Amino acid sequence: MSEIKLNLIDSQTVLSGITHGSIADYAVAALSAEPETISELDAALARYINPAPHGNQFQSFIKSSIVDSQPWDAGIVIIDLAARIVAAESIYSQPGPRGQVDYHNGTHATDLCVLYRLPDDWRFVYSIEEYRAIRTTCLLRRAAKPAFDARPILFGRPLMEFISSAVTELHRDTLNRKVWSTLTNCKNRDLAYSESTPEKEAEQKLIWTQIAEIHSRWLLTPRNDLRNACPREVLFAAQDFISFDLHTRELQWSLQGEGPPCLSKDSFAYRTAGFGVHEWVVYYDLIRELITTALQVEAATPANPELAAQLELRAGAWLEEPQADYGGSIPAIIVENERKRLPLAMHPREMIVDEDCPVCQMMADESAMGGGPGFWHLDGSHMDDDFVFSPFSTREEWETHRRDWEKFTAEFDRRWESRQEQIARGEPLNFDLMLDPDSFVEEDRESSGNEPPFM
Repeated sequence: MSEIKLNLIDSQTVLSGITHGSIADYAVAALSAEPETISELDAALARYINPAPHGNQFQSFIKSSIVDSQPWDAGIVIIDLAARIVAAESIYSQPGPRGQVDYHNGTHATDLCVLYRLPDDWRFVYSIEEYRAIRTTCLLRRAAKPAFDARPILFGRPLMEFISSAVTELHRDTLNRKVWSTLTNCKNRDLAYSESTPEKEAEQKLIWTQIAEIHSRWLLTPRNDLRNACPREVLFAAQDFISFDLHTRELQWSLQGEGPPCLSKDSFAYRTAGFGVHEWVVYYDLIRELITTALQVEAATPANPELAAQLELRAGAWLEEPQADYGGSIPAIIVENERKRLPLAMHPREMIVDEDCPVCQMMADESAMGGGPGFWHLDGSHMDDDFVFSPFSTREEWETHRRDWEKFTAEFDRRWESRQEQIARGEPLNFDLMLDPDSFVEEDRESSGNEPPFM
């Protein structure tokens, strides 16, 4: 009892066929690539099944105008891409929104276990009757809120006009005249003096406070063109899901020795992609660059009517320029790779942070000898220490994290002081400085959605 009836549905087509139950499991896992059509689903199967020997996994399926609800052998599975529902009445397996499958090399399943996770809007039911009862509601829900790409707003003219307006308004504010006198004296892009004094450091802090305030206001202001969401909410909506998906791609690449298939640039998932951590970090740096540019332009030519247009040009140039802070990588390519779900692999020599570090050298040698690639990530550790720029999706999560960290720091400081007193008394050390940060997590905290991607 290993075969099932599998129905695949998109907005245009219904395909039905008899197949091994494992193919349904692989198809469910392939939904992690967010396919919108049956052809995109078939392409996404290449993440888990080597397509070379057989090509289209569904070529023997029959096209129909209705779902074939008659079970076969072990049961029936329906994958409805249009409504985002998986319905299963099967004794072979009961797939869910998270799970794992064994990679199939085209001949047989291997011992390589590949994790998957689906977007949160997928529904799983284990009754065909329940599927029929909820399908219309799910279709209407998706139709009421169709997916769209927010990048033309977040990276486009609306952002430039917001920054231009905010900087012009700041210039009119007589309380901030010192900002402009400081900008006049700071000629380089870092807004820094060649020599530092307490007074100059205070002036620089004043400028960076104004930059952070403008940046924060942009991220937290709801917008009609973002469906009444603020940019920060849009930027965080899919971050956990994309982080998990990229993490599984890295694991698979490490174990297989070759990169798993990427999303096509023509796919629904690429065109309407959410924002991952890498794009969040790049976006932070881009906005800081644009606000800095706007302040310098405004200081030189107040009320410049072409400021928004100049910022658009600067944004395009910055995104295409190699950035030293990214190891010489180009921001636009970093963003592009994340949208395609392609991890940022490292050349073996790039793993050597310190030529005298034996661990770095060992990792580089292992990678060069086929031990799997290394990967690098942007983590936002340089961002301002405030909720709006933090990696937490809600202020409550951020505040809880800060309380946990304060407890951890206080206990570490207490142990450090005790250790120093032991040294002063000439007593043997008990090496009790090692702390488990998790032991300071509040016990009554609900899951934040920011758990490590591999659980």
